[in-house]
Amino acid sequence: MKRLEGKSALITGAARGIGKGFAAAYLREGATVAIGDINLDAAEAAAKELGEGAYSVHLDVTQQDSIDAAIASVVGNAGRLDILINNAALFDAAETVDITRASYDNLYAVNVAGTLFTMQAAAKQMIAQGHGGKIINMASQAGRRGESLVLVYCSTKAAVISMTQSAGLNLIKHGINVNAIAPGVVDGEHWQYVDAKFAKLEGKAPGQKKAEVAAGVPAGRFATPDDLTGMAVFLASKESDYILSQTYNVDGGQWMS
Repeated sequence: MKRLEGKSALITGAARGIGKGFAAAYLREGATVAIGDINLDAAEAAAKELGEGAYSVHLDVTQQDSIDAAIASVVGNAGRLDILINNAALFDAAETVDITRASYDNLYAVNVAGTLFTMQAAAKQMIAQGHGGKIINMASQAGRRGESLVLVYCSTKAAVISMTQSAGLNLIKHGINVNAIAPGVVDGEHWQYVDAKFAKLEGKAPGQKKAEVAAGVPAGRFATPDDLTGMAVFLASKESDYILSQTYNVDGGQWMS
């Protein structure tokens, strides 16, 4: 039997990258998967590419009405919600003296408030169903320690780790396990944006920062989304029923807990 047979999952920010990789893994394990994304066209394209069991849901995690509508859409399509992955996130970098309120507000709206209130809406639905559930928040190695040019992003991911701990302790009485994954550096479109940011801030050539970071990974390379899917499946499966409030590093050895 597949590990997620008959389960219904919602993944935010799933039209590309890590979220899309999670969706593909969940489909292979027998789940139906809602591809939640603010870009509905991209979500629809991803769902079509992923095939049977995948469907698109418009989801702007900064808007409560959108969160509630997405949860209702999942229940309408699949009859229930068993798994949530809070994957939607924004990144920015700046000198501390150059951080803007607009950047701060945007990152906290998505990475912190978006994670919290999507988790809350999913938990309410899971409680109403009465069968428990699994919630997986996406943290980051950046939430484990500060970085010189990444004050705001690091602080948002530290908040995700803290929220995971508190929510896990609170929601287990309803049979809901809340845990998190802290990736290291994951190749893809996201890192193209990050590399360009650092090239501007540090005066580096395009691709130089990426090469430097990759060289510093003990495993010797960037991660791919597929490197994270094993943990995402495990935390959504029955095998993790006795695990809560934990943040797991999947980072090629960059951080040791």
